[in-house]
Amino acid sequence: MSQTMTAIGVEGGKGPAEAVRAIQIPRPAPGPGQVLIRVRAAGVNRPDLMQRQGAYPPPPGAPDTMGLEVAGEVVQAAGRWQAGDRVCALLGGGGYAEYAVCDARHALPIPKGLDFTQAAALPETVFTVYANVFEHGALKAGETLLVHGATSGIGTTAIQMGKAAGAKVIATARGAAKAQAARALGADIAIDTSAEDFAQVAAREGGVDVVLDMVGGDYFARNLDALKTGGRIVFIAALGGGEVSLPIFRLMQKRAVITGSTLRPRPADEKARLAAEVERVVWPWIEAGRLTPRIDRTFPLAEAGKAQAYLEAGDHVGKIVLLAD
Repeated sequence: MSQTMTAIGVEGGKGPAEAVRAIQIPRPAPGPGQVLIRVRAAGVNRPDLMQRQGAYPPPPGAPDTMGLEVAGEVVQAAGRWQAGDRVCALLGGGGYAEYAVCDARHALPIPKGLDFTQAAALPETVFTVYANVFEHGALKAGETLLVHGATSGIGTTAIQMGKAAGAKVIATARGAAKAQAARALGADIAIDTSAEDFAQVAAREGGVDVVLDMVGGDYFARNLDALKTGGRIVFIAALGGGEVSLPIFRLMQKRAVITGSTLRPRPADEKARLAAEVERVVWPWIEAGRLTPRIDRTFPLAEAGKAQAYLEAGDHVGKIVLLAD
């Protein structure tokens, strides 16, 4: 096995998508409790774009190259894994490469019926949705979930996971075509935000219990309007602005909970706990056909810059995946 490998770096350390380049770096060596994975596919996520722009540095000890989720075969075993096992894994970084290492507890078996491309679209997205919608948001069967950014990788997954859990799902997207795509994924109601006020529609439907928001900005006040008494708003990004005005008395009237989280900086033990929960709860949904990763487009690993530019353009429905073969 070669001691070097192809990975993806950013010329100058940070910059636009055009600065993303294939480079040769040493193949990583797994430490205690880590597995080495021959990467076959890697998911592309918005945190990768933030890292490329210098706004989301990797946590201590993680590779400084991009890539938070992969699928492939175990090369060097640890924990429950044997060489040759097909896994997908959540990483602290370094997934845009031919090989990656991760804590053995952060790898999961590829669900039956899925290929490497589909499996690479799972970890970052499913872990994020599970932690934020079902743990922080405490969504229960019979409640109503409002999902913003319905055609993003997170959105397409959250719609399906909400329905699998027995919730009613209202989804928002910009444009009639994207709203239709959200309905096709199972959303009970899909709102074209360029034509309708989502808060008014949600209120007509009796309000919502949980909001999964990656927009922030001026969506916040309308989220609060859409919320039922005792509802929860969970932030996972702020693409529309990171500062909001908080109407304290409205918050008190609604008895609302406002929360949010990031995934990447969590301690290894917490990610291991979350991985076990995802395998227990979500993997059976996948194997029963109630959740299928929606893949919009794939790119060769060497074209990671083009993949990130495509993600930035915002026309995708589902996940974008790099193929390392």
